[in-house]
Amino acid sequence: MNCFGAEIDGPMAVIRAIHFAATAMTAGALIFRAAVAEPALRAAKQPATAIDVQIRRVAWIGLAVTLVSGALWLMLQSASMSGETCREALTSGAIITVLNETQFGLVSEIRLALSVVLAICLAHDRAAWSRWLSLGAGLCLVAGLAWSGHAGSTTGDLGTLHLTADALHLCAAAAWVGGLVPLALLLASGRSDRGAARAQLEHDAVRRFSLLGIASVATLIASGGINAWILVGSFRGLIMTGYGWLLLSKLCVFVVMVAFATVNRFHLTPQLALAPQSAARGTSFEQLKRNTIIEIVLGVAIYGIVGVLGMQHPPVHLM
Repeated sequence: MNCFGAEIDGPMAVIRAIHFAATAMTAGALIFRAAVAEPALRAAKQPATAIDVQIRRVAWIGLAVTLVSGALWLMLQSASMSGETCREALTSGAIITVLNETQFGLVSEIRLALSVVLAICLAHDRAAWSRWLSLGAGLCLVAGLAWSGHAGSTTGDLGTLHLTADALHLCAAAAWVGGLVPLALLLASGRSDRGAARAQLEHDAVRRFSLLGIASVATLIASGGINAWILVGSFRGLIMTGYGWLLLSKLCVFVVMVAFATVNRFHLTPQLALAPQSAARGTSFEQLKRNTIIEIVLGVAIYGIVGVLGMQHPPVHLM
């Protein structure tokens, strides 16, 4: 596959994109439950059972895809490092060598352990300690991706700054993009219930998610700026390299997502406070559901770009 003049390993790019998106969905669902669903349900005095089951299902699916895509990523990475085919890497011991002797392998082992902890917590989810531990494991699982990318190879104090910024970037993206999936399910689950209690729950949940989104966008802008400064280094590097053009493409999709989120926050969300049976509320509610789906699609596109970005040489190393 050719991308902006550079040859890209297509299967590796696809697996990376899937892995990043699945990890974000897993962590995002748990962040959504802690910061949005549970407080909104308490305020609306609504039973949490159905919504909680949906969120746990999203987390389980995300975790399963994370594990499978992570194993495929390890196999492809081992084949690439050893110069063997994937089948040869499976039988020659190359995978064991990568796991034992590379930073990528060490990070993979730690993230596998976190996945096991998360699975145990999800299986015993009724206890409060288990919910908080699952949230912590989910955040560490997504933040750990920073050590498997360009930030993991930056050394010294600059490397510490880069890793911190990248980990925050990944967590903020998970909170926003990953949280869109359970939000969409929450909005869709109440289609037959137009009562006042349900309307209050929807309004409060969307309002809380909007506030979470604002904090996420602010974090993404700040951390993304630091990452770009470290990896791109100059305006020339931004416009004269394939990495720079991919980064600009990612930024354009991000701006469109922010535009939809702004409409949701300042135009549609206030309409949800209207009477449950009003036509204006119904129209705004349907628009909000459509916009949420559009944001999910745009978020997937961003993770597709991220899958390729991690395989490009940063301009700061080329210019």
